[in-house]
Amino acid sequence: MPRYRDLFRTPEFTPLFLTGSAHTAAQTVAGLGLATLVFRATGSPLLSALALFGPSLAQLLGATTLLSAADRLPPRGALAGMALFFALGTAVLAIPALPTWALFVILLAEGLVASLGGGVRYGLLDEILAREDFLLGRSVMNMAVGACQIGGFVTGGALVTLLSPRGAVLVGAGLYLAAALVARTGLGARPPRAAGRASVAETWRTNRRLWSSPERRRCYLALWVPNGLIVGCESLFVPYDPGRAGLLFACAALGMLVGDVAVGRFVPARLRGRIRFPLQALLAAPFLVFALDPALPLALVAVTVSAVGYGASLLHQERLMALVPEESSGHALGLHTSGMLALQGVSAALAGTLAQYTSPRTGMVLLALASLTVTLALARADRRAGGAPPSEAPPSEAPSSGARPCPRTARRRTA
Repeated sequence: MPRYRDLFRTPEFTPLFLTGSAHTAAQTVAGLGLATLVFRATGSPLLSALALFGPSLAQLLGATTLLSAADRLPPRGALAGMALFFALGTAVLAIPALPTWALFVILLAEGLVASLGGGVRYGLLDEILAREDFLLGRSVMNMAVGACQIGGFVTGGALVTLLSPRGAVLVGAGLYLAAALVARTGLGARPPRAAGRASVAETWRTNRRLWSSPERRRCYLALWVPNGLIVGCESLFVPYDPGRAGLLFACAALGMLVGDVAVGRFVPARLRGRIRFPLQALLAAPFLVFALDPALPLALVAVTVSAVGYGASLLHQERLMALVPEESSGHALGLHTSGMLALQGVSAALAGTLAQYTSPRTGMVLLALASLTVTLALARADRRAGGAPPSEAPPSEAPSSGARPCPRTARRRTA
């Protein structure tokens, strides 16, 4: 079994890891500051939730127009350029008296650019690591997300209290700038993974090809919908308890970290297929406790236990990567990331709307019930299909054995 230290001995893994970590920390610190700023200015749970997760909605548009560029851009330049764009855009968000409509226009632009980020980043990870190391590598990246979110939300909460929401947003801009510098100086120059010109038509063609397989459709739905609905629950932490929202977010990040460590390092291959959906059901079940209006300690435990279920995403991602052709790996992972974030934005909007007309805890319970229902339906469909390996993919779309070639040989190619 591969070990964590083996990953960090792999060339380019460490700078990619640090770039993603800085990006997550920036997003967390700036997002909490911005959500607090909007909630103080408007008193609206809906707008507060959209300030934190609304940019994800733009990912849906990006996934249908820009995503073919994920495999057709040089990874180093793309990652550095996107981080620099976020640094500048986030700095503008901290301008005093910026109109709310202008704030959301900037967030929309950031969401469109971010639709490429997952495909470029995780496509490069798939290129750097050998096939058997991908799950562990993605686990480490997810662990970094959890750790940076814990630190980011705690730090962001402290900055909001001791400094100001705008101060937290500016710190986030600085972290984005650090991510751009690490990407530019630490990553090597690599050619794009695919030849040809990026276009809307090519994005649609590849999306249709990826969506044509029932197995891949189930993977995408499992990666998008149940998780997105639970993120909708989390988007209500600020209106649910404004003074302790940072603590609730930090507990969720801690639970996600625990789940990623457990799945990435300790779950044997023979059990991965069996626990995908039961672990995902754990995401929703603890949020049902909020129907009882729990005291803070019980709420923190429920949020922490729930987030352990995010580890199921690693298992669905591993399944997805076994089902996609190598030359479309960045696009496939970008579609996963963009769809996931888009559903998070939709869920945040839905959660804010429900909270507006009922209460934040009622909104959490309703979304948790919806997430649990979708998970059970997908698990039932997967059992009926028998979880069989892909059979309908044409020879030009997937290797005949159902496995992708080792990246240390087949992936070393020019555009």
